Amino acid sequence: MNICSTVDIREKEVINLCDGQRLGYVCDFEIDLCDAKIVSLILPAPVGFFGFPKGEALVIPWCRVECVGEDTILVKLDPSDIKPCSCEKKRGGWFCR
Repeated sequence: MNICSTVDIREKEVINLCDGQRLGYVCDFEIDLCDAKIVSLILPAPVGFFGFPKGEALVIPWCRVECVGEDTILVKLDPSDIKPCSCEKKRGGWFCR
């Protein structure tokens, strides 16, 4: 059994297997508290001009995660699967509406 902490997951780069795109690093998780399972990974919006975010945070359903490796997390996402998140960063973490 391989065990991985949330700190370890945040240090892994997320890459889309469909097009090879580097999506970034995990900043937060959505967790089903009843089943104690990760539902999705949340990646922050890419940084644009002057450090301002361009676009919205990205939500990746856990069912799209193909492999969690030593350095990367491989996901399989069609462009139609990519949905922006309405999360916003506030003091203390990310908050989804």
